Amino acid sequence: MSILASSVLSGDRLSLARLLTCVENDVSEGREALDVLFTYTGKAHLIGITGAPGTGKSSLVNQIALSFRKLGKKVAIVAVDPSSPFTGGAVLGDRVRMRDLSGDPGVFIRSMASRGSLGGLAQATAGVVQVFDAAGFDIILIETVGAGQSEVDIARLAHTTLVVEAPGLGDEIQAIKAGILEIADILVINKADHAGTDSTERALRSMLDLAHPVQKIFHHHGQQQTAQVEPRPTNNSESAKELWIPPILKTVAPEAIGLPELIEAIQSHAASLQKSGEWLIRERARLSAEFDLIIQQTLLDKFHAFVPASHIDEVMDSVQNRKLSPREAATAMINLGGI
Repeated sequence: MSILASSVLSGDRLSLARLLTCVENDVSEGREALDVLFTYTGKAHLIGITGAPGTGKSSLVNQIALSFRKLGKKVAIVAVDPSSPFTGGAVLGDRVRMRDLSGDPGVFIRSMASRGSLGGLAQATAGVVQVFDAAGFDIILIETVGAGQSEVDIARLAHTTLVVEAPGLGDEIQAIKAGILEIADILVINKADHAGTDSTERALRSMLDLAHPVQKIFHHHGQQQTAQVEPRPTNNSESAKELWIPPILKTVAPEAIGLPELIEAIQSHAASLQKSGEWLIRERARLSAEFDLIIQQTLLDKFHAFVPASHIDEVMDSVQNRKLSPREAATAMINLGGI
């Protein structure tokens, strides 16, 4: 067992921070430690928090962490911030809104730059989450960059996905567009003390009414599920035991208004996943996605190691001169690389 992995398992926070850096930078020491630590994972509840910028995700994460700490849970927070397309740097400013958690040995906050990754997550996020899981954290909160409608990658990583909306940010139809709403396990209207909360709730509820009682078959988290047509099930009904209907909750994060109901919904969703067997299905889907990503990266590295860059430039010249299509060029290069 590597020294870093052993130290992380023993609870050393400094070693944990060093290993997270190794994983994020994708160095050999980090990859070796991940292989060792994988055996110790699979116990944490992964909670994704996503939504448009300005909805108060960071403040909400702060309150969720505080609430779980009161329940005696160890909490890790992965806050992914957008990178500058010019300098590659990131402000990593989410910690400003999480000062209430400073000094708590049961909380570990890791800020990450997205480094250009689309979908709201940094490419190394899955590895960082795995390290926290092995280190014994019960709850891992993953906050995305707030890119808007394209942050669906979080659904592949988290067990429970919170989509955070806020009133007064513009057309409520933006919240209904396919992708960002379909990944929601729990819908949260934050800043519920602002004007327009009722109209935002009506827009979200109308979309849920369209998705669940009208259509017998729909897709959630990329999987086909069946819903009852009438009556519309609630989370307390018998039919809801087979199908989780995303609740719509209102919160005011700075005052912790609505937090008890939100924590209860998160715990209820985890229990529903365990009872229905969906927990194992999502876990397998998450591991499959990570497996595919590693295969893609490994094959790409192998290709570039085998094929000279000068030859790639020659082929790209042919593509640019319209002598080869991109597909023909790619097929020829793959055959040349023996992949």
